[in-house]
Parts: sequence; C-alpha cells; structure tokens
Amino acid sequence: MSDEKDTPMVETSGETGTRQEPAALESQGHPLPATSRTALAWQPLPILGGKAAYGLAVLAGVLVAMAFAGIGAWPLAFIAWVPMALAVRGQTPRRAFGLGLLGGFVEVMIGFYWLTPMLQTFSGFPLPLCVLFASILSAYQGGRIALMTWIAARAERRGWNADLAFLGAFALSELVYPLLFPWYFAASFHDHPIFMQTAELGGPILVSLVYVGFNLAVAAVVRARLFHRTVDRWTLALGGAGTLAALVFGDVRMRQIDTLIAQSQPVKIGLVQSSLGLNERRSALVENLQLTKQAKAQGAELVVWSEATIPEPFEAKNYAASVGQAVGKRLGVPAVVGGVLYERLPPGNAIGGRTEKYFNSAFIVDEKGHVGGRYDKQFLLMFGEYLPLGETFPSLYDLSPNSGKFTSGRSFEPLHLGEHRLATMICYEDIIPSFVNKLVQTGDPDLLVNLTNDRWFQNQDAGQPGERDTSEPIQHLALAKLRSIEHRMYLARVSNSGLSALIDANGRVVVQTQAMRAEVQVGEARYMRVRTVYSLFGDYPWWILGALTVAGGFIRAKQAKRAA
Repeated sequence: MSDEKDTPMVETSGETGTRQEPAALESQGHPLPATSRTALAWQPLPILGGKAAYGLAVLAGVLVAMAFAGIGAWPLAFIAWVPMALAVRGQTPRRAFGLGLLGGFVEVMIGFYWLTPMLQTFSGFPLPLCVLFASILSAYQGGRIALMTWIAARAERRGWNADLAFLGAFALSELVYPLLFPWYFAASFHDHPIFMQTAELGGPILVSLVYVGFNLAVAAVVRARLFHRTVDRWTLALGGAGTLAALVFGDVRMRQIDTLIAQSQPVKIGLVQSSLGLNERRSALVENLQLTKQAKAQGAELVVWSEATIPEPFEAKNYAASVGQAVGKRLGVPAVVGGVLYERLPPGNAIGGRTEKYFNSAFIVDEKGHVGGRYDKQFLLMFGEYLPLGETFPSLYDLSPNSGKFTSGRSFEPLHLGEHRLATMICYEDIIPSFVNKLVQTGDPDLLVNLTNDRWFQNQDAGQPGERDTSEPIQHLALAKLRSIEHRMYLARVSNSGLSALIDANGRVVVQTQAMRAEVQVGEARYMRVRTVYSLFGDYPWWILGALTVAGGFIRAKQAKRAA
C-alpha cells in the first residue's frame, strides 16, 4: 500500500496546500466518509508545499551545522530544528524522507567540510574525485536525518502524536544509524557543560532530546502564530519543563560532583603533544622523550602520548621487552604510549596477500620501565586503517595506497597502573558512547585515557603564517567530553597535533593544548569511580523507545482503528 494514500488530503491551489477541517469541507458541499473525516482530524494544520518545505529543510541543515562544535554558534541549537519540525509536519513519508535527506546533506557538507581534504590525504585521489566522494559520503551521513523524518511521518500518519513521534525518531536515528564519523547534537553545548549533565542519566541521546524538545515547543508557537491556531500546550510544557529540569539537574549535580572531586585521590597528568606531520613519525620518538622530561620536571606523575607515536612496529609475541627497550627506561615516569604491533601469519594463511597482521596499540609503562599491558584498537577507521573489501580484493590498495592494513583488537580489559585501572581508547573510539560504556562495565576503571591522531583531518599547512586549522579537532574533543560526564571520570586525551586536553568529571577542560604546536600541559586529575545511571543501563532505554517508535510507524493508534 502506498504511504501517500494512507491519509486523504484536501489542499487548496497554490504553493502551500492547506488541510481544512472536516466540518468546513462538509459545509462547502464535500461530504466525507468517516475514515477521511477522522484522518483529517489528526492533522488539522496546513501542510507546506514543496518549495516552502524544502527551503525550510535547507535552513535547518544550515542552522544545525552552525550550532555544532567547530563553528560554535551554539545558541542556534535552541531553534535549529524548528524549520525541520515545521517542514515535515503532515507530509507524506516519501516527502518527509526527501526533506530529511536534503537537510542532512546540507548539515554534513557544512559541518564536516573537512571531509574533502581528508579524502585527499587518505586516498591520494584527485580533488574532483574527492569532492564527489565527499558529497556521496555527506549524503549517506545525512541519511540519518532522512531516517528520522521518514519514521516520524509514518507514525504521525498512523495517528500518533507528531511531536512525540519526532522525538522518538530522533532518538532512533542517533542510536542505530551507522556512521563513518559519529556525531551527536548534544556536542553543540560542549563549551557550556551545565547543558550536558543529563548525559549521566541517558548519554548524549538524552541531552539531544531535551533541546530538540525545546525546538518543538518553539515550533508549536511559530505554527500557532502563522496559522492562527491554539498552541499545543503539551508540547510547550514538555519542551519548557524538560529544559528547565535539565538545567536545574545540571547545576545541582555539578556541585555534588565537585564535592566528590575534592574528596578523590589526585594525580598530575602530563599531556605530551609532539605536533609532527604525517611524514615525520621517525622523529616523533625523540621529540616525545624530550617533552616527557619537561612534563616530569613540571611534576607529572603520569604522562600520556598520542596514537602510534613509536614509529617502529614490534612483534606481538615479545612486545613487552621491545617496548621497554625502546622507551621504558628513558621515560622516568609512568606513561601510556602508542605504537604498532604485528603478528606473523602461519605459512599458507596469508590474508589478502599479507603475511602479517597489524594492531594499533597502547601500552602502559611504569616508572621503572616495565611494560604492564597493552590495549589494541577495536574500531578501525575506514580508508585510514583498513580498506573495505581490501582483504578480498588486494588490488584495491593500488587505488588507495595510503589506506592502512590493520586488524581489530578484542579485549576490553583496562591498563593497570598499580591499584588503578585505565580504560584506554584509541582515535575515535572516545566518541562512541556504547563502546566506552562497555569498557567501563568490563574494567571498572577510575581514569579514562584516549590516544588519537587527528593530523589526517587537519589543514596540512596549518601552523604556517596565515593558515588556519579545520574544525575537526574541536568537534572530536567536543564529542569526547561527554564520556567524562556519562561516567563521572577524568579523561586524559592526547592528539599528536592537538587539540589535547584533560577533562574533569563535569565535562570541563582543566588544561588544553593549542593545535599544531609541540606542547606539554600538566594538570591535576582525580582517580574516581562513580556509578551512573548511564554506566549501568547504557542505551537500553533508547532501544525500547526506538522499537516503540518504529512500531508506531506501522501500527495505527487506537482512535484511528476505532474510526476505521
């Protein structure tokens, strides 16, 4: 059955079709069957025509991108979704999908403009081809918004409350849509942690829903003014009360966490940022050792290096001795360092022509130079650390020579430093809340550590006079801040070229480096273990809400069934 025929419509001529009340239609001599009368009563508001609706979808994409971290016009987050809420109201699922896809495409193309130079760096393809690939990738990433608007329209068509359907579909899209570069609307507020404290209860999705709800309340007011209708008081109350409750909770909870911080064991952590280019890794080890001496002189009791700083790969079967010989006794202070391991494959078991498999790893080294353990990265970056189908068709690497050939790790165990446990993440694993939640549940850590390399996504000429960096390092850091709030732990995060930062258990920056500069920052962290609602339940509530929303897209509400 076609979605467009689920609900009859009567529209006037002109660009904006107006849905009329059943009584008005019948008074004009248009008798309606009971099913049509009830269906029209579900959506008594006007439905925007094509040009107006698509124009609002584009506006929504622009506003959401402008509000996001990197561009940073964060107050726009309180109205950014209003145009989309107005555009999709009453639309067919097919048109709603198109509106979401267009708005999402615009959002990603503006917010993640660095995709094109990133693809150039990774793949080595010519610029026109990279622009094409970036556009395709943006359309795919923007498909998350299309999924949201499609499900919301289906649920609305079947008689469910349109605003609740919008919220449920929004949560579903942030939960299930597979993204190459995950992002959450919640990161728009990263510089103002009071707005993000509900992440302790429901992760970034709850933070997003609070302010999307506020957007829907604003949209209800705008809709009432434009079409001379009564304001939907339930939506207005939900949006206003939800935002107020979140702010009150944030203020109270931040004070409570500050008290716990003051009572917790302190540790001075040195962030060692070498700021070397992609082709300068050979000198990274020497520079990091020199910077580590500076950190130790400033009182650092633990130092953190960036991802894969040790350029020479070590064989996995004797990695502890190799890493210890390379850096251990030269550090003079406990450290978490990044490197690469490899395992030789048995004869006849080559994978895609390879005789070894490689791991992107982090190692814990104590003050005596002993290597106490390793963590292997699990979420590998497509095109950066592996090439899709590359093992099946090795010739693909000829087309993308800069793509790596890494293998995913499996263990969720933390790194041990004496009595302390460090949940360690590599690269963009720190922006995947469900993954970090599993690390916390498995390892019971008291400190979060992230080693990353954002150099691929940055302006390769940044640091030169007149050159500015991209917004990617800000966006990565903004998304990572939410992990500290979700688990009420400090996060020591080091990027090889910035931005590196120490984040406290309220999501505030303690110390931070500048981008594209060799630098050491030493700040005081605390070892903390706080059981939060999110660490206990994770995203299970959102799976339930998502399932209900999907069901609402295919099952009619009771009042619709009675009318039928």
